[in-house]
Amino acid sequence: MHQPVRLQRFLDGPWPDRAAILADLDGCLISGETVLPDVPELFARCGERLWIVSNNSSDTAQSLSARLAALGLALPPERILLAGEMTLRALQAARPGARVALYAAEPLQDLSRALGLRPDRARPEAVVLARDPSLSFSDIARIAAFAHAGVPVTLTNPDTSHPGADGTPQPETGALWAAVAAVVPQVRAPSLGKPAPDLPREALRRAGVTAGAAVFIGDTAETDGAAAAAVGVEFIRLTRPGEEPSLPAKTGACTC
Repeated sequence: MHQPVRLQRFLDGPWPDRAAILADLDGCLISGETVLPDVPELFARCGERLWIVSNNSSDTAQSLSARLAALGLALPPERILLAGEMTLRALQAARPGARVALYAAEPLQDLSRALGLRPDRARPEAVVLARDPSLSFSDIARIAAFAHAGVPVTLTNPDTSHPGADGTPQPETGALWAAVAAVVPQVRAPSLGKPAPDLPREALRRAGVTAGAAVFIGDTAETDGAAAAAVGVEFIRLTRPGEEPSLPAKTGACTC
């Protein structure tokens, strides 16, 4: 298991020269609307080799690219892979034009319609649960009823929280699902979000590089680290805001 290190130590090592640098988003590059220390240097150093691989289930690649640009971080949508967007694209590929009960923020609602998926919370063929800030008690009851009736439910990611602007944990998709699962504990809801390998595997495919030529940086061993391990990519765990880094390893590389 990698010991956490500051991003500057990562930049001082050999890793930024890899053919692809996969990076988590929240708690790794930004915290809320705050750019974390040394991230601008990461963008400048790695350029077209930098890829965001995130469980973000509120944005699309397009909306996140615009949000990052407003923070002074330039990254085109083509190099941004997000769990929410990939979930909808996978559903559209498997079931074109499906009737979907989608519980998500507006960017994903817009994307779903653009992909040709049909919004239907009355008689859906599938349910997709994302990080929906407006989710209500009646929504939880409705999702539980669909699940009980055998309608397949997919989570955009299984995370129960992500760090807010000040590091305080914020509810994520997995926390919303936990409320539903308490009602229908026999139901299982799959997800292609990390720790599943789908996101980093797609990043490697798009980048056209092998796992051994890439590195993955993130702040959570249980999600980022597990996803990296699943595709054979070296993982470097970065400190979260306020977390003390480990002492430098004598070898000049992170210890496992």
